[in-house]
Amino acid sequence: MNQNEFITLIAPFKDKVFRLAKRLLVSNEEAQDATQDILVKLWDKKNGLGNYASVEAFAMTMTKNYCLDQLKSKRASNMKIVHNNFMAKEASLDKKVEDEDSWHWVEKLINELPEQQKLIIQMRDIEQYEFEEIAKILDMNETAVRVNLSRARKTIREKMTKTHQYGIS
Repeated sequence: MNQNEFITLIAPFKDKVFRLAKRLLVSNEEAQDATQDILVKLWDKKNGLGNYASVEAFAMTMTKNYCLDQLKSKRASNMKIVHNNFMAKEASLDKKVEDEDSWHWVEKLINELPEQQKLIIQMRDIEQYEFEEIAKILDMNETAVRVNLSRARKTIREKMTKTHQYGIS
């Protein structure tokens, strides 16, 4: 495999690798470093990439494992998962403020979820992965992925409802 073939192969999912790394590592710089390291590892394995059914799923698994190793080894207690890619469509100022407040609540609630549920929410609801791909990447049963996603969404929904109905009888 030459350089152009490799670039053509990884170009469609390179940004997804970065977004997952950013989700897990928070820092842009660390996410860029992680992405670069994953791409270098993929380049080193370039001749064996044809053996994988999905190079993208393989890359995402590598990214997840790399980032989790970084979090465990360096500063697991100081890191938190954050998502800053929310963009509201043009709306009135009060709607923008309300949407931003709701997003901060959802973000806070996602951060309170167990690690596995955070990853599943990220991959399914933000990255738009299929259940089968998530199951492969996280090395889980597809049914377990669905159950964890359902539980995570239910937890967020219940806490949001409780938050927004506070003080209303």
